[in-house]
Amino acid sequence: MREPVDADVDLRVPADRAELRPSAWPVLGAISAGGVLGALARHGVSVALPHQPGAFAWSTFLVNVSGCLLIGVLMVLVGEVWTGRRLLRPFLGVGVLGGYTTFSTYAVDVQQAMAAGRAGAALAYLAATLVAAMLAVWAGASLTARAVGAVRARRRRPAADGGDG
Repeated sequence: MREPVDADVDLRVPADRAELRPSAWPVLGAISAGGVLGALARHGVSVALPHQPGAFAWSTFLVNVSGCLLIGVLMVLVGEVWTGRRLLRPFLGVGVLGGYTTFSTYAVDVQQAMAAGRAGAALAYLAATLVAAMLAVWAGASLTARAVGAVRARRRRPAADGGDG
C-alpha cells in the first residue's frame, strides 16, 4: 500500500525528498488542476458578491460554508461509494475544494472589520463562519451517509411486484 504524499514536505531533508517519487506526480497534478478550478470558482463568487473592507463578507462566508458542505458530501462519497479512485480525493478534496474555500481571506476579513472599528460585526462574522462551517461539514456528511444508506437498502430490497418492470 502506498503512503500518502505529505503536504509539508521539506525538500532540504533527504528523507522527505523520497515522497516526490514519480508515482506522486499524478497526485500533485490532480491537486494543481483542481486548485485552479476551485480558485476560479471562488473568484467568481467574490466578483458576484463584492463587499467593502470592514463590511460582512458574504462572498467569503458563502464560499467557506458551501465548501465545507461539499467536503462533508465528498468524504462520504469517496469513502463509501467511489472507493479505489486514487486521484479523486486529491483532485476534488484538496484541489477543487481547497482552492475554493478560503479561510485565510476569512481571517483578513475579520482583521479589516476590526480595523474599521466594527468589532461587533467582526466577532459575529468570526463566530458565524466557524459555527456554520462546522455545521455544514456535519450536515453534508450526515445527509450523504443517510442517502447512500437508503440507496443501498433499496437495492437490497426485492421488487414488490415480483417482476422486473
